[in-house]
Amino acid sequence: MRFSQQRQIIKEIIFSTNSHPTADWVYTKAKTILPNISLGTVYRNLKQLEKNGIIRIVYDGSLARYDWNTKPHNHLKCQICGEMIDAHLNKNNLIKDGKANYDFEVSDVEITLIGKCSKHNK
Repeated sequence: MRFSQQRQIIKEIIFSTNSHPTADWVYTKAKTILPNISLGTVYRNLKQLEKNGIIRIVYDGSLARYDWNTKPHNHLKCQICGEMIDAHLNKNNLIKDGKANYDFEVSDVEITLIGKCSKHNK
């Protein structure tokens, strides 16, 4: 992958947050640094970064979010504010249940738990 200043800035924006941003959010941040950047350029560079394994896409329903953490992991999503954070959950029982209950050989588990974050849990 050739070096591109735009791609580097987009990568830095993704790596600067744990919020699993959308392309629109990345675009808004990138625009403050590169005022002439287009949304299409952001999408193309996000796709290139994902294709090269530098970032990953996490689907939140039909909404694509971008994550610097490319290792398999789970998420917690607040149904009130929409914040999504990484969660490290024990997946061993789910893997065993998949085999025992469905004769299904599970290779990995990625889950999004939906509820209320600590800001709204009072």
